Amino acid sequence: MTVLKVRPGVMNINRYIPGGSKIEGVDRIIKLASNENALGASVSAIEAYHKAAESIHLYPDGDCVDLRRAIGERYDVNPEQVLCTAGSEQMLRMLPRAYAGPGDEILFGRYGFIVYHMAAHGVGATPVTVEEPEHRVDIDILLAAVTPRTRIVFVANPGNPTGTYLTPQEMQKLRAELREDILLVIDAAYADYVDRDDYDSGLAMVNEGPANVVVTRTLSKLHGLASLRVGWTYAAPEILDVVSRLRGGFNVTGPAQAAGVAALQDAAHMEASKSFNEKWLSWLSDEMRGLGVKVTPSVTNFLLVHFPGGAQSAKAANEHLRSRGVIVRPVGNYGMPDSLRVTIGKEDENKAFIAALKEFMEKA
Repeated sequence: MTVLKVRPGVMNINRYIPGGSKIEGVDRIIKLASNENALGASVSAIEAYHKAAESIHLYPDGDCVDLRRAIGERYDVNPEQVLCTAGSEQMLRMLPRAYAGPGDEILFGRYGFIVYHMAAHGVGATPVTVEEPEHRVDIDILLAAVTPRTRIVFVANPGNPTGTYLTPQEMQKLRAELREDILLVIDAAYADYVDRDDYDSGLAMVNEGPANVVVTRTLSKLHGLASLRVGWTYAAPEILDVVSRLRGGFNVTGPAQAAGVAALQDAAHMEASKSFNEKWLSWLSDEMRGLGVKVTPSVTNFLLVHFPGGAQSAKAANEHLRSRGVIVRPVGNYGMPDSLRVTIGKEDENKAFIAALKEFMEKA
């Protein structure tokens, strides 16, 4: 039998398992596992999507000109330095293909997005993780782990699944003390939710020089376009020139581009989504703490919850929640078997989750 040779590193990858959406025997599902926008997409984005469906027999604009222009206007960035992708994850996987390989190291925090591991192994590079005290990236620890083999540093800001964030001063220190031949990738998928004076997504760092900073963003979260897979990256032209050689020619569909433009122009929906999230993020945090579980402070649309009984308690809580039709996200694959990640849902979903959790905690 012929045995095909597999690229080094590929068999080290564990398949990405998305948040569940079904429970056998349960009709009403409350899905709080995937960090989706509880309010959904804006009406204007949905209308634009349906309108664009009339042209699905035509190839989309491979350069995403209108979408890049809308991004430029919304975020005050140069659209010529924007590259659109099928979700920001596509870019997170392309960058290692462009800048790393066997013998190289890709560095990130212990609780960094699981895709960083996958992207490193996918090109035969070595993923290197460092500790994150208090579930937060420590810049000094990260810098101390840099070696001559380091080629890429991934930093999620805010973090997923932690919900914590780094200040501009911390990010500037990281950038200043990294070698210029190391690519600093700032994964800012949840930046749209953050409204803090001491937070910045890093877009300005791209143009400050040297040209080794990349910021990835998405329209899956605040803008509610998760199913359409619309992401974008801001970087120096020379970096975009490199990764553009790896992307597919029509990687963002026409309806997705149209919905993206409309979503970016709907300021009212964005504000409503942020306000809703802030209200229920605070409410859920207070309710859970009142039930005796530890909650990591979050600036995102999810919460990392830690159970006093450890891994066994977290597993039992997850099973109890599922018995009540509530799906949350276990994070044992991040090295936190004592924890669950909970997305902010609709009002009735949040209340149903708390009621189910209260049942569990009273029996525990």
